[in-house]
Amino acid sequence: MITRRNFIKGSFSLAGGLLLPAYLTKCQLPGGEEEFDLVVYGGTSAGIVAAVQAARLGRSVIIVEPSAHLGGLTTGGLGATDLGTADAIGGVSREFYQRIRDYYQNDDVWIHEEKQVTGATDAMWGFEPHVARKIYLQMLEEYDIPVIMQDRLQLNPRSVEKRNNKIVSFETEEGNIYRGKIFIDATYEGDLLAMTGVSYHVGREANSVYDETLNGIQKVRTHNHIFPGFVDPYITPGNHSSGILPGVHNDDPGIDFEGDHRVQAYCFRMCLTDVSANQVAFSRPEGYDEMEYELLLRNFEAGENRIPWLPGRMPNRKTDTNNRWGFSTNKIGINYRYPDGNYIERESIIEEQEHYQKGLMWTLANHPRVPVNVREEVSKWGLAADEFTNNGSWPTQIYVREARRMTGEYVMTEHDCRRVQIADDSVGLGSYQMDSHNVQRYITEMGCVQNEGNIEVSTGGPYAIPYRSILPRRKECGNLLVTCAISSSHIAFGSIRMEPVFMILGQSAATAASLALEERTDLHDIKYSGLKDKLLEDEQRLTVDTERFPPIPADRDVPTERRIHNSEPILENTCIVRL
Repeated sequence: MITRRNFIKGSFSLAGGLLLPAYLTKCQLPGGEEEFDLVVYGGTSAGIVAAVQAARLGRSVIIVEPSAHLGGLTTGGLGATDLGTADAIGGVSREFYQRIRDYYQNDDVWIHEEKQVTGATDAMWGFEPHVARKIYLQMLEEYDIPVIMQDRLQLNPRSVEKRNNKIVSFETEEGNIYRGKIFIDATYEGDLLAMTGVSYHVGREANSVYDETLNGIQKVRTHNHIFPGFVDPYITPGNHSSGILPGVHNDDPGIDFEGDHRVQAYCFRMCLTDVSANQVAFSRPEGYDEMEYELLLRNFEAGENRIPWLPGRMPNRKTDTNNRWGFSTNKIGINYRYPDGNYIERESIIEEQEHYQKGLMWTLANHPRVPVNVREEVSKWGLAADEFTNNGSWPTQIYVREARRMTGEYVMTEHDCRRVQIADDSVGLGSYQMDSHNVQRYITEMGCVQNEGNIEVSTGGPYAIPYRSILPRRKECGNLLVTCAISSSHIAFGSIRMEPVFMILGQSAATAASLALEERTDLHDIKYSGLKDKLLEDEQRLTVDTERFPPIPADRDVPTERRIHNSEPILENTCIVRL
């Protein structure tokens, strides 16, 4: 049963210092025996769009969000939308970005700078976190969609009741039971699919598994976000017996192109501002340990002179600040246990990342061993005081770049992203580069520090995402769709894992669910022709123009960042041995 106590408690816990609209706290609460057409687990961007689409199709739907944060990374600081090809984004996903543009057409919302909206496009791809949240809440309110906050799935298989290979219900830690005809896992972690018994993978596959070139361990191919000079890894430089600096391991990094258990690093996408009246200054966190940043300081002393961040400019003189270069906002190597971890383990990882990242910002702004030009620039910035106001202006959603990935009816690989193969059951398009952040920091044979795992290779244009990639294997579950932890290899997921794509898949999943209910058939047996027609009617974009965007075989790939940042020097690495 879903109790009023749990419902109200969760509803008043939305990140950002704002209460949820009245309709979310006053709507008719479902009883324990009520069955929804669609239950969406995860109030991410994908989950919200899935629920909106289901409601538009006349289906009863509920969102259950395990945390106090609604909107995933889209409301969590990732305002610099990872686009690829903008024309590949359609449907409700594009509608969201159109609403963003409409919001910023109002002169009154430009508080800290002159209006920057132009008429060049119907959508706007950069925005402040609180604006994204505002628009999502408006969309939910338009259809009176109930949202239950802070109600976490029990992380054990007994929490999901299945009958005849279908989910009947799942139970949360609060003892609430949610019953549905069809379920969508819209979490970044893939918790519902895992507790349902659906197959999944964590880590990198060997290239040989799917005949890829960019998967697995990539010591040779890692081309950026590395240490450009010789950085000693030992506490006392040159003294192996003195111990290893934090963040470095002395284990075997593995054989190139073989698979491993490691997961690309996470971070928080900080919303910063250079408007002094709207700043929360970077502070030295309690328990700060300078040794944790010794690699950063040695890297500067070895010749690095670039600021290790990527501050994408957002409206009102704010940023979406991301990881960049060898030692930055990603704390590499702490998240391997996150995908399969329990809630306590995950919270520990999140807290460690937050502490590290806050300490990093203070170090860059204040430490005397940081170059003066870096200190002066970083000191101009601070956390935006009017964002995440109930959390000290710190983002309330960690960037889970990759966790579990389902092994479903169809596994997407780099061949799909390169258009070397094109599935015939497209439910949306991806187009961003195949992108993996570093996964480990190790000691090379030459005795210095190096990062491994950063891959950035262009797809050269849009590619099709098949319906089968959001479906579990038929034998494992017949009424579950997966929008974020979709069935793909590590490197293909590096392109798919973008917020507008997750929204696209949310809409397509809800449409497929509605069609299955209408046809009274399993998700695996719906007619794709009918699904395609409905998706196109709702302005989803499905077709790949291979004349404009021909296939890009592996022997033609170009590392994307070398093109994007070709105005900046690429420092030749003097430590890593390249074959």
